[in-house]
Amino acid sequence: MNSFGRCFRVEIYGESHGPAVGAIVDGCPPGIALGPADFERDLARRRSGAAGTTERREADVPEILSGVYEGRTTGSPITLVIRNADTRSQDYEDFKRVPRPGHADFTSRYKYGGFADPHGSGHFSGRVTAGLVAAGAVAKLVLGGASFETRLLEAGGRADVEAAAAEAKAAGDSIGGLVEIRIRGLPPGLGEPFFDACESVLAHALFAVPAVRGVEFGDGFAAAKMRGSQHNDPFIDRSGRTAKNGSGGINGGITNGNELVVRIAVKPASTISMPQRTLDFVSGEETTLAPGGRHDACIALRAAVVLEAACSIALADLSLAARLASAAISKEEK
Repeated sequence: MNSFGRCFRVEIYGESHGPAVGAIVDGCPPGIALGPADFERDLARRRSGAAGTTERREADVPEILSGVYEGRTTGSPITLVIRNADTRSQDYEDFKRVPRPGHADFTSRYKYGGFADPHGSGHFSGRVTAGLVAAGAVAKLVLGGASFETRLLEAGGRADVEAAAAEAKAAGDSIGGLVEIRIRGLPPGLGEPFFDACESVLAHALFAVPAVRGVEFGDGFAAAKMRGSQHNDPFIDRSGRTAKNGSGGINGGITNGNELVVRIAVKPASTISMPQRTLDFVSGEETTLAPGGRHDACIALRAAVVLEAACSIALADLSLAARLASAAISKEEK
């Protein structure tokens, strides 16, 4: 569905070319200071404007419709609305008969019987992640002292991200990217064994972000080539601090207090102006698709903060679950 979380629950809504996108956040504790300034930094990181990003320009100023009174959260659902303004729906007309290779044009049409909004990719657009970023800003306040360091390690297999994105855009093509997120200040004890393991919950949230193709923690896939003596993390003090961090800050599905390290593979954008041979679903004949319009050559550039938001939402949910469990134990002991 369109919601995530048990204790800190986020629901996203809207379409790319509809009146607005946004999020509803339920479960946020009361009394947290929250206002427009708390969203600005992360939403600015998501905005277009850099080389390799779309020419679409949106202000992305969220309106808080509920859940905040006199600058403090009330404990009731927080409704966040981000208005759309710079839309050009005519750019998407061709995709009704010629679905874009690699995009959700075909699958959304099939799943919803042709009733899904196709303009700007509708609810399947990266535009909808603006609401996710806004919800992530709230989640970071719930987490308190946790800090995030997020960077794009490479794009198109190259460390020179800007040059790679510019070359792809000039060619009418697109490239993917590898995003790394390092989170410090998390306490040990977040997560449950197996199905609600910290990695499981984080991966669930991260794979909900459009274009994610892979997620790894710590040594990740490289661990498959290692021996235990190489991958293990020896302890260096009683707090649980380790000499290295092959596990990425998680053992047995539970945070261990060390830095949480996750890397995410983001695919190239499906919409490219380079001609592609594909199928016209109306005529049943093969055709050439070479769309114009405004599109990102490297969506990883703007997706980095979205992935960070997904992590913060997942961790806020686990954090509140841990608080409830701790409170229940304290009550039993009394």
